[in-house]
Amino acid sequence: MAEALLRSNLLTRRFGGLTAVNGVSLELHVGEVHAVIGTNGAGKSTLINMLSGEIPASSGSIHFEDHDITDWPQPKRARAGIGRSYQRTTIFPEFTVLENCRLCAQAALPRAWAVWESAQRCAQSLAVAREALAAAGLADVAQRHAGTLSHGGKRQLEIAMCTATKPRVLLLDEPLAGMGAEETDRMLALLASLKATHAVLLVEHDMDAVFRIADRITVMVNGEVIASDVPAAIRSNRDVQTAYLGEGH
Repeated sequence: MAEALLRSNLLTRRFGGLTAVNGVSLELHVGEVHAVIGTNGAGKSTLINMLSGEIPASSGSIHFEDHDITDWPQPKRARAGIGRSYQRTTIFPEFTVLENCRLCAQAALPRAWAVWESAQRCAQSLAVAREALAAAGLADVAQRHAGTLSHGGKRQLEIAMCTATKPRVLLLDEPLAGMGAEETDRMLALLASLKATHAVLLVEHDMDAVFRIADRITVMVNGEVIASDVPAAIRSNRDVQTAYLGEGH
């Protein structure tokens, strides 16, 4: 297997006397969906927040390619190619679907010198936005107001907005939350297509979906990793069954 694009080593985060994440090491590879599962309070979102740079690590390290990015702020990581989505939908509902995506593309393609040109007519940003919408299956609704999309459509738009910034790593925090079966199928198809060119970290509670899409699964309990392996091995792991999946899964 090729060298990991993003990796953490003994990553730890303490909040006063509470250790939310304790010594987590993992690797993200292009061509893989690496799922992180665990009950509420296991430290999954804190882990994503550290990897994306939104909160600093108390100890441990993070490397992106050959760079130690442990102390990089979130904007620098985003510009380097680390994108993320959030548990709660973060779109501009009053803007069109295309405009939401174009704004993200513009952030990655700043043209401060072009003071004579309307940003809304930047050909490069528009092309990137349309490409991201097409990949996410949203090309046909590009001119609709984002707030009128279904819940699943809004989550797809979030992924499109993220990919419009041209990331190489995608950190996705519960993108399937609240979806029905048909919407879940569309999202899983999208993730399967994205992993060919991205390293994907997926935090998710939908276990059926996780076992359908993940190439590797890391299980966290009380801030620590209790298992990290291919899905078949995780499904049969007795410690995982006892701590999270349940005996009958």
